[in-house]
Amino acid sequence: MLPANPDILYSVINTKLRDRYPSLEALCDDLDEDMAELTEKLAAAGYDYSPERNRFQSRP
Repeated sequence: MLPANPDILYSVINTKLRDRYPSLEALCDDLDEDMAELTEKLAAAGYDYSPERNRFQSRP
């Protein structure tokens, strides 16, 4: 189960992407999470996914 707080979620997801998953799609498949829902939740908190960096980043 992933955290509900978007700032903690951001940290947890980026750690998992860095340490274990080659892509957001692989993470969502493995954890049985809806990729669109996860991306929208983090986007609403000001974080966007960068496939090139395989991480969420805060908007400038």
